[in-house]
Amino acid sequence: MAAPAQPPPPSHAQPSGTPPKPTWDPREPVRPYPWLRPTIRIRLTLLYGGMFLIAGMVLLTIIYLLAAQALHEGSSLPFRVLNANAELTSDSCPGLTGQMPSAVFMERLGDCTDAQRAVALDRLLRSSLLALLGLAVAAFAFGYVMAGRVLSPLGRITRTARQVAGSDLHKRIELEGPDDELKELSDTFDEMLDRLDRAFTAQQRFVANASHELRTPLAINRTLLEVQLADPDAAPEVQHLGKTLLATNERSEQLVEGLLLLARSENEIVDRKPVDLAEVAAQAVEQTRAEAGTKGVELRGVRHAAYVQGNGVLLERVALNLVQNATRYNLREGGWVEVGTEPQPGRAVLVVENTGPAVPAYEVDNLFEPFRRLRMERTGSDKGVGLGLSIVRSVARAHGGTVHAEPREDGGLVVRVVLPV
Repeated sequence: MAAPAQPPPPSHAQPSGTPPKPTWDPREPVRPYPWLRPTIRIRLTLLYGGMFLIAGMVLLTIIYLLAAQALHEGSSLPFRVLNANAELTSDSCPGLTGQMPSAVFMERLGDCTDAQRAVALDRLLRSSLLALLGLAVAAFAFGYVMAGRVLSPLGRITRTARQVAGSDLHKRIELEGPDDELKELSDTFDEMLDRLDRAFTAQQRFVANASHELRTPLAINRTLLEVQLADPDAAPEVQHLGKTLLATNERSEQLVEGLLLLARSENEIVDRKPVDLAEVAAQAVEQTRAEAGTKGVELRGVRHAAYVQGNGVLLERVALNLVQNATRYNLREGGWVEVGTEPQPGRAVLVVENTGPAVPAYEVDNLFEPFRRLRMERTGSDKGVGLGLSIVRSVARAHGGTVHAEPREDGGLVVRVVLPV
C-alpha cells in the first residue's frame, strides 16, 4: 500500500537558507473607535469653547446685575413733598425745590429725569468696562494656566530630547495620560530611543570586543619581536627588520587603543568629579617634554586653575593629544607650543597654540574627522594614527563642551577647548 501523501508545507514557511523576516511592523495600529479618541483638537475645542461660554455667562450676569441696580435707582422719584402746600424738595435736582406752576414742574421734571438717565448710563458703562477688564485679566490668567497644563507633555518631550541630544540614550519620556497625539508622539519617540540605544550599545560592544581581540595577537607579536631583538647573535638585517615590525606593531596598538577610547568617549560622562584643567595640561606637557626636546620644540604657557566637573583620565587624554599634535606638526627649527588654561564665567578654557605649516581655513574641520590629516585622506605618516583630534572632539562633546580650531597667520593652529563648569 502506498504511503499517504505528505501535506504541502504552509505558505508562510521560510525557505531554508534565507534569513527570517523581521517581526517589527512600522504600520500604525488600527483603533476600533477612532472617533471616540480624546484628541488634542477635541480637548482644546472643548476647553476653549467652555472657557468662552463661562466668560460670556459671567459677563452677562454682571451686566444684568448692574442694569438692575441702575433701573432701581432710576425708578425712584427725584423729589419729595414737604407739606400740604405742595412745597417740594430734591437732593439730585435743585430745580425741583419750592413751589412752582405745573407746566414749569413738568419741564424741570423732564430735565431732571434726562440728567438722571445720563448719569445712570454713564455709571453702567464704567462699571461694565471695569467688569470686562477684570474678567479679561482672569480669562488670560486661566487660559495661561490651562494652556500650560495642556502643553506640559511637550515640555517633557523637549527636555527628554535635549538630554538625549547630550548622548544619554537611556532616558525615556514614559508619558502618562489620555491616548492623544502627544502620547502617540511620546510612545513613538520612546520606541525610536529603544532602537537607537540597542544599536549604539551593540556598536560599542562590538568595538570593545574587537579591540580586546586585537590586543592579544598584537601583544604576542610585540613580545616575540622584543625577544628576537634581545638576541645578541641576531644578524643586522634581522635587527633592522625586527625594529621595523616592532614600530608597525606599536602603531597598530595605538590604533586599537584610539578606536576603543573613541568608542567609549561618545557617551555623556555620568560619573563626574572636580578636575583642574591646569593640572591636566601640566601632566600633558610633562609627558610630551622629552619628545619636544628631541624635535627642538619649546613648551611654554601660563596655566591658571580652572576646575570643571568631568573625567580626569579622558580630559588628560584631550590635553595630551593636543600637545602631542602641536609638537609633532611643528617647525623643524625654532618651533614652540603654548599651552594655557583660563577660568571664565560658567566655563573653563584650554588653549593650545603652536607654530607650524600654514593650514588653510577650509581644511581645519577635516582635521577632526577620524583618519584625516592635512592634505591627506588616510593615515600615511609616522606621526600618529589619525584619531587624536577625533578623540578630543568626542571627549569634549561627552563633557558638554566644544572644540574650535583656527589657523594662525604665521602658520600653525590655535585650538580652544571650552568646557562648562
